[in-house]
Amino acid sequence: MKRLTFLLLVCLASLNGWGQDITGYWSGTLKVQSTQLQLVFHIQKSELGYVATMDSPDQGAKDIPVTSVSYENSVLKLSLAALVADYEGTLGDDGSITGTFKQMGQAFPLKLSRQAVEKEKAERPQEPVKPYPYYEEEVTFENREDSVTLAGTLTLPQREGVFPAVVLISGSGAQNRDEELMEHKPFLVIADYLTRNGIAVLRFDDRGTAASTGSFAMATTYDFSKDAEAGVKYLQTRKEVNRAKIGLIGHSEGGVIAPMVAARSSDIAFIVLLAGSGLRGDQILLMQQELIAEASGVGNVGKEAQKLSRSINEGAFNIVLKSTDTEQLKTALTDYLRQAIDSLFAAKDIPDTEKWKEIMEIYDDNFITAAVSQMVSPWTQYFIRYDPAPALEKVRCPVLALNGEKDLQVPAKANLEAIKAALAKGGNRQVTAKELPGLNHLFQECKTGLPTEYAAIAQTFSPVALNEMLTWIKAQTQ
Repeated sequence: MKRLTFLLLVCLASLNGWGQDITGYWSGTLKVQSTQLQLVFHIQKSELGYVATMDSPDQGAKDIPVTSVSYENSVLKLSLAALVADYEGTLGDDGSITGTFKQMGQAFPLKLSRQAVEKEKAERPQEPVKPYPYYEEEVTFENREDSVTLAGTLTLPQREGVFPAVVLISGSGAQNRDEELMEHKPFLVIADYLTRNGIAVLRFDDRGTAASTGSFAMATTYDFSKDAEAGVKYLQTRKEVNRAKIGLIGHSEGGVIAPMVAARSSDIAFIVLLAGSGLRGDQILLMQQELIAEASGVGNVGKEAQKLSRSINEGAFNIVLKSTDTEQLKTALTDYLRQAIDSLFAAKDIPDTEKWKEIMEIYDDNFITAAVSQMVSPWTQYFIRYDPAPALEKVRCPVLALNGEKDLQVPAKANLEAIKAALAKGGNRQVTAKELPGLNHLFQECKTGLPTEYAAIAQTFSPVALNEMLTWIKAQTQ
């Protein structure tokens, strides 16, 4: 569940003086403990002043709007309300900007340059190197209902023969066929491992991403489930695939999609849920926010900000849950956020600190406009309202549910219990559910489970988790 780690906000142009031209592409590397994160700012001029967006390539995030931009007397100031973060730096004679990036009470040096910063090549020892000891083919298939063409890769243990097969279903956010993020390619590693061990694998680019057609921005989880089902239908046309032994492996949002497909199709022989959720979307988001804040050690002011954010989000989610009309929802959310924020400004128990004042100042009309726009998008509305339980209750095929003990995005215990309860309610007794010690949301062996740790870990996917999947799938297909 990567898409809603934070709310995306619109740009707010600053009316400060123009000063020396600062527009263009600025890049730097933020060092957080042992992690290197590249940040890229795109600064432009508008009629009212400067506007900017930020990319975090290592986290798979692009076009994050910068809430305010000012540049005066060689000093650049950027605020990112969605991240409760800001940057202030001074342009030097060498053409670079030297300054400090602050987030949730913590400060990190960050030097920006007009040239892309060369990063150390990430170590990814599990990534396979060609030539592979199996057959690989570039393929396309159709979701005819939505007129979408999906492009992907089919790997077969051998060019000739008949094999059990799986379709890989990616997590939230626009993902390519390798589910690539932060220089990791989890689906490439999984496909390679399973194919070497006798299982055919189909992985594909999300609609509107890489080589696939269609609109990603306007799609919901349900739409993605139709794409996955189209993948199953494609495998059924292949002479190398055993039609009676086609399964699904879904990661994160893909772990919600797999039961949706299995619930309505008797063609699915088994499903594997990797960090799949069993709770409604709004509950997942609130739990995710709280756990990440706790693990981050954000300090007292950060904790107060987290409580503030949770309170606002909880009220907003409740409005989304009750709404049946998008235009009315926009009005209701706008009114609610204005009233909630006004009440917070009027509160007498707000800590009297400069950092807290900075946090409070970001909750302006621009924040409200952006937050409402984010929450009324088709995907967000669907995700907040969607309860996986009814679909899980209809699943009749064998199910393997794996969650990492240190997963802060889809907490293991609560979701595994919910998944098991829903399957049991539907009468499914072919269920294996495991919480794997020491693993995060990406199934990496980790220390904290924080998303900021993902890029720094050389391991892409735990061998323990790979073996759990393979052993179980072989038991279902032999």
